[in-house]
Amino acid sequence: MEGPTAEQVIAYPDICVAGGGPAGMMAGLLFARAGLKVTVLEKHRDFLRDFRGDTVHPSTLELFRELGLLGGLLERPHDKVERLTAIVAGRTITIADFRRLSVASHFIAMMPQWEFLDFLAQAARRWPGFDLRMEAEAAGLLEDEAGRVTGVRLADGRAVRAALTIAADGRRSVLRKAAGLPLIDLGAPMDVFWFRLPKLPGRGNHTTGVFATGQLLALIDRGDYWQCAYVFPKGRAGDIRAEGLDRFRQRVREAAPFLDPDCLNDWDRISLLSVALDRLERWHRPGLLAIGDAAHAMSPVGGVGINLAIQDAVAAANILADPMRMGRAIDPLLAQVQARRMMPTRVIQAIQKAAHDRIISPLVIERRPLTRPPLLLRMLDALPPLRRIPAQVIGLGVRREHIESPGVPPIGD
Repeated sequence: MEGPTAEQVIAYPDICVAGGGPAGMMAGLLFARAGLKVTVLEKHRDFLRDFRGDTVHPSTLELFRELGLLGGLLERPHDKVERLTAIVAGRTITIADFRRLSVASHFIAMMPQWEFLDFLAQAARRWPGFDLRMEAEAAGLLEDEAGRVTGVRLADGRAVRAALTIAADGRRSVLRKAAGLPLIDLGAPMDVFWFRLPKLPGRGNHTTGVFATGQLLALIDRGDYWQCAYVFPKGRAGDIRAEGLDRFRQRVREAAPFLDPDCLNDWDRISLLSVALDRLERWHRPGLLAIGDAAHAMSPVGGVGINLAIQDAVAAANILADPMRMGRAIDPLLAQVQARRMMPTRVIQAIQKAAHDRIISPLVIERRPLTRPPLLLRMLDALPPLRRIPAQVIGLGVRREHIESPGVPPIGD
């Protein structure tokens, strides 16, 4: 394929980031903050898409504190989750308590992702090198004669040339496929229906999960409504829809009798999330680095996907920003980003796969009877100090990153 003409190239930044999700926007902010020119490409016209991950964990809140942005972030609409509970065989159990974490932010901020991304965009625009292009869909890669990636080709025929391209275009990444990066599929036994239900007075006031024989339902407290995730065997979405809405509403009532699903009168109110658990064996090739879901799709278990993606962006900026400012060759450094982030990715994915194999599959797919909580959950319920362990893993993750990339004064400071 012929390369783009000069008229088709719309930008020549130092870095082109494909994807305006959490990883891409955080990378855009950090590299622009370091004094580099960054173009972020987002295929949609805005960030207003429902039922996207909105769990901002303490590890991420601490990064915003290090950047001096935490106060502004928390001015955006959000709910605080200081502990995670589960209703298991009718018994409420506290699984994780974040209030004892050794950080300033002792909670998960449940913030609509469009608010989170809009805040990142607003903060990044304080640096002159930041350029966000909406309705700019990445369709492929530009390469030189030696096969080095030199930018991104857009769906409308335009292009962006850059010294480094960052693929942050999600779990169905077009760029990682175009680059031929090898992918390992770890398998996921379930998919999820997302929907909203009104909260009834006196019927619960905190985020929880409901576990019963053949049923698993996550409930995220959004103030005056529940954001619900109904888990079912992978590939069964069509079968459930074919049973009809009456049967689906009955399923929801059986799982959580305190819910009122009567408002689910149209399948358009119910969104399907096809769950994936995979990771790239190699996250890079000359001129290209994959981060976030493009490098490792995470299960919804623990709600950690956003936070791992943001940690990737921080690690990339910590390792690459200063050398790029000094004009050094960065291709030899790309492997360092993967080396830094592969271990935490493996650990969290191993935990998620164990949850798939030992909890979700027996419960939802094999429909084993659940008459009482498993021993581990009973121990967490009886011994509160043990709740610090899941709080540490969920809240702060593994190999937590800190802001070490350089920062130049923003416009007006």
